[in-house]
Order: sequence, then structure tokens, then C-alpha cells
Amino acid sequence: MDEQPSDSPKEPSEAPGESGGASGEPGAAGTSAASGRRPRRKVDPKRSAILGAMFLMATSAIGPGFITQTTVFTVQLGAAFAFAILVSILVDIAVQLNVWRIVGISGLRAQVLGNKVLPGAGLVLAILVFIGGLVFNVGNVAGTGLGLNAMLGLDPKIGSAISAVLAILIFLSKRAGLALDRVVVVLGALMILLMLYVAIVANPPVGSALKNTVLPEQVDFLAITTLIGGTVGGYITYAGAHRMVDSGNSGLENIRPITRAALLGVIVTGVMRVLLFLAVLGVVAGGAVLSGENLAADAFRIAAGEVGIRLFGIVFWAAALTSVIGASYTSVSFITKLSGSDRVRNLLTVAFIAVCAAAYLLLGQPPQTLLVFAGAFNGLILPLGFAILLWAAWRRSDLLSGYRYPRWLLSVGVVAWLLTLYLGWNSLAGLQALWA
Repeated sequence: MDEQPSDSPKEPSEAPGESGGASGEPGAAGTSAASGRRPRRKVDPKRSAILGAMFLMATSAIGPGFITQTTVFTVQLGAAFAFAILVSILVDIAVQLNVWRIVGISGLRAQVLGNKVLPGAGLVLAILVFIGGLVFNVGNVAGTGLGLNAMLGLDPKIGSAISAVLAILIFLSKRAGLALDRVVVVLGALMILLMLYVAIVANPPVGSALKNTVLPEQVDFLAITTLIGGTVGGYITYAGAHRMVDSGNSGLENIRPITRAALLGVIVTGVMRVLLFLAVLGVVAGGAVLSGENLAADAFRIAAGEVGIRLFGIVFWAAALTSVIGASYTSVSFITKLSGSDRVRNLLTVAFIAVCAAAYLLLGQPPQTLLVFAGAFNGLILPLGFAILLWAAWRRSDLLSGYRYPRWLLSVGVVAWLLTLYLGWNSLAGLQALWA
């Protein structure tokens, strides 16, 4: 399990054509100059991988549940929900900054670190993440079908099947890593742009939202804990950090890009939540009553008419598809070795997606009992996994190449960890409900 990153040397060499002939072929530059054509801009594989890791984390957090939760709480709390968003973003930063730095500097996946800190702890963490990711991915697959239904009017099952095939094709690609990075970046940017448009059209009371960000009229702790669990719980905690390590961008020499990517990933998630909040707030503040089965779709329709429904479909589909990709990639990363074959890892990911899609198509809807079970698991994963990583930063500098971890960052992490304990305790209620 003491593997070292292996992806980095592979992906750059797999795409010589994208560097405009600068792949080591003698005379390539001279030929270009002689013909009078400008060589194509060389793709920086490191920058592409870091950007992909950042958006993988962000888009994994922005799933169907993310959209539903944000809409429901905005309807319930109005402008006061802005404070809950601020707190959740600050906690996200505390958690993700620590996770990315510890995993990134060590160059080891979270389960490997766990086994080194406490033998067997990594195995338990891997089982929890894999089971939770598997069950929740059934819901993500269902979300892609609902998105295509709103966008194109397709039957949800047909839409889910098509989306699952698209996700599978990404991992069957000869350059799966590069394809994954580009898809999540494009879809992530698309979601933000569309949400920005809807937020502007909805004309929300921005002043009231800003005031409630620091002076809330109402504080709802349930909303805060739900948001935190939904954006850094379960596999989401490790999605970006594992992608960073898998692409070979780890170690002390990469500490700055690791830190920057972690912060930007949280900011992207926060921007998306703020835009969705403002869009729904504008509709509610305008006097509209949202009371249907799909509050988010109703909000888009009221804000932008028929076009709004189509935009909702695109956003919901993109959110669900990127969550399918993120959940599958991260879950499989917990049961495979970093030094193993990329081909085998990709085929396992394909099988993971296929099983989730088959489960949804056969059952017709995500099994609610299993979703509660997976939700409870996710609540337990965060404090367990985070505690392991913080211990490694505090007491096992040998796993971090002798790096003296900043005490201020460790302290911030401990405060956030105490909050995750509260989340974990609440998740036990979900398990109790199953056996009642």
C-alpha cells in the first residue's frame, strides 16, 4: 500500500498531438517554422490536472441533493439562509484545506494514510466510502434522468441510461484522466454561467441577503449542518485530493498549487450555492409561492419561463452527471492501489457506474431505505477520516516528508472536526430509524 503516484508521467506522453509536435520529435519546431505556421499552444498537463482536481471536488459537491437542499432552505428561511451559506463555506474551507494539504504532501490516498496511522483504520474508511458512494450514486444516476426529462422531455429511465453510457465512455477513453478533467471543468463552468443568468433574471434583493450574511434574522443549525454534510461528507471529502495525488501532483514541491486548488474548489462550490440561493430568493421575494414536488424547477420556471425549465434541466443533468463521475472515481480509488494498472482501475469504475445504473433501472427509483443508510454512513465517514488525517499532520510528520504542519491550520481543522462529530452523532439517528 506504500505506492507512489504513477499517473503524471503517463498522461502527458499520451497526448503528443496536443503539444503541437513538441513531444520530443526532432525537427518538429523547425518544420513548423519553415512552413510559416505558428505551432499550436502547448498544453500544460500539470495545470490541466490541478484544474480538473479542483472542479472534480466542486462538482462532486454540486449534485441533485445540493440543488434540492439549497432550494428548500431558501424557501423556508428566505434571506436569513445567507448566514448558513457563509458558515458552511468557512467550514468547507477548514476541512478541504487540511485534507488536500495532508493527502497532497504525503502523496498517499486517505485509506493508505489511515492504515499507517492505525492499522485497519484505512480499511474501515475505505469500506464506508465505497458503500456510501455506491448507494448514493444510484440517486445521482436517477438525477441525470430527471435532468434530461426537464431539458428534452425524455423518459427518465432512458435519460439515465444515456447519461450512464456517457460517463462510462469517459473512463473507457484511452486518455481517461485527461477526459475526466476536461469534462468536469466544462460542465462545472456551464452550471455556473447558467445559474448566473437565472440569478440575474430573478432580480433578488441582494442588499437584504448581504445584511443577513453577517446579521441573520434567524439562525437555523439544522440548515447549517445539512449543508456541511452535503458538501464535504462521504466521498466528496476526498474526490479532489485523490485526483491530485493520482495525477502525480503531490509532495512538498506542490504545496502552493495544492493549497490554491483546494481554496478555489470550495469557492466554486460556494459561488454555485450563492447563485442558486439568489435565484430562488428572487422568486420568493417577488411573492411567488413554491409548493410543488420540485421546488427548484418551479423557481427556474417562474424566473425565466419555459426557457427556465430547460435551463433547470441542463443544470440538474450536469450536476448529476458530474456527481456520478466524482462518486465513481473516488469510490474506486478507495479499493485500488495507486501503483496498480490504470486500465484495471478504469474498468472497475465502468463496472461501478454500470451497477448503479442497473440498480436504478430495475428498481425505478433510488431505494429510500438505502439512501438513509448511505446518508448515515456519510455522516460517520467525515469525523473518522478527518481525525485520521489530522493525527497524521500532528504526530506523523514522517508521513509528510518531515513537513512541520502549520499549527494554526491544524487548530482550525480541530474546530471543524468537533463540528463533524456533531454531524456524525446526528447521522446515528438515521441508522436508528432504519432499525425501528
